[in-house]
Amino acid sequence: MDKIYSTIQGDTFDVIAKKVYGSEEYMTDLLKANQKYNDTVIFSAGVKIICPEFEQKILSYLLPPWKR
Repeated sequence: MDKIYSTIQGDTFDVIAKKVYGSEEYMTDLLKANQKYNDTVIFSAGVKIICPEFEQKILSYLLPPWKR
């Protein structure tokens, strides 16, 4: 089930991705799930953003070389 995130003044897609998923890498996934806000750079307070559930990506650059 998708989560709904309610923005605070000044939120951006990368900030929301960091808050919800722990990494800005998920910003593109948020944009795909919320296409009606693709032209929004900085959100005002109270905008409902859909945060889809999916298996989190393994960020290979964070892994030690022997696990890449």
